[in-house]
Amino acid sequence: MTRLRLAYGTNGLTDLRLTDAVALLADLGYDGIALTLDHMHLDPLAPDLPARTATVRRLLARHGLAVTIETGARYVLDPRRKHHPTLLDPDPEARAVRSRLLRTAVNVAAELGANAVHCFSGTRPYGVAEPDAWKRLGAELTPVLAAADAAGVPLAIEPEPGHLLYDLAGFHRLREELGDVPALALTLDIGHCQCLEDALPADCVRAAAPWLAHVQIEDMCRGVHEHLPFGEGEIGFPSVLEALQTTGYQGLISVELPRHSHAGPELAGSSIRFLRAAEEEARARGSVPC
Repeated sequence: MTRLRLAYGTNGLTDLRLTDAVALLADLGYDGIALTLDHMHLDPLAPDLPARTATVRRLLARHGLAVTIETGARYVLDPRRKHHPTLLDPDPEARAVRSRLLRTAVNVAAELGANAVHCFSGTRPYGVAEPDAWKRLGAELTPVLAAADAAGVPLAIEPEPGHLLYDLAGFHRLREELGDVPALALTLDIGHCQCLEDALPADCVRAAAPWLAHVQIEDMCRGVHEHLPFGEGEIGFPSVLEALQTTGYQGLISVELPRHSHAGPELAGSSIRFLRAAEEEARARGSVPC
C-alpha cells in the first residue's frame, strides 16, 4: 500500500507566521498544508494578492510542500458574524460576496498548483424552505464550478454538521441538483463521519472514494461536533487509513484542529507521529474496528 500524504491545516497554526508554519511542517515530515485564506496568512481581500500568492508559491516550492486551499475562515468576510455571509444568505448581494471569495480561492489554487479548493454550504436561513435552499446553493455554486473547471482545480465541498449540506447524502443531493458537474468533488472530514454518519468512518471513506479530492482528519466522539487531538476521541484510525490506502486516495489528508492554535507546534508533531504509527499498524495487521 502506498504511503499516505499528510498535511496540517494552517487554521490550527494561527499564532505562527506562514513562513514559520511552513518550515515547521516541512521539518516534521509533512507532505503538504491545508492553507486557509485568512488575514493572518494569505488574506484574500488585501491588496496585491497575485504578488503575495507568488511569494507563497515560492515558499511552498522551497520546502517541497503540496497545498489544498481552505475557505473556512471564520471572520474573513464579516468581522461580527462567523462564516457569514453564506451561499444561502437571503440577500443576493451577500451571497455574491461569498461566491467571489470562492472564485478568488480558485484563482489562488490554480496559481499554487493546489490539489483542490475546499468550501461548505452554510446553514439554511430561517424561513427558507429546504427545497429552495438547495436550489439557491446550486445556483450560487454554478459560476464557481465553471471557474474551477476552467482552472482545472476540483471544488471539494465539505459536509458540515449544522449546515444545509451536512452529510454524504447531502453531497449526492447536490450532485443531482447540479447534474453531476465534473468539477464538483468532496472534502470528507473523518471526525464528522464519526459525529453523525450512520456508517463507520472507514466505510464512509470507501463510499466517498469516487468523488474524494480532500480529507480532513482529527478525533471526535459520536454526536458531539468537537475537533479533538488524536487519542482523545472514539475513532479507530488504522481502519480509516487502511480504507484510504486501499481505495487509492492520493490527495492530502489534513489534520484539522482549528481551536488548538495555542498548542499548534506541539500538536503538529504529535499528530504526524500518531498518524504514521496508525498507518504502519494498518499495513501490518489490517484495519481495526472503529
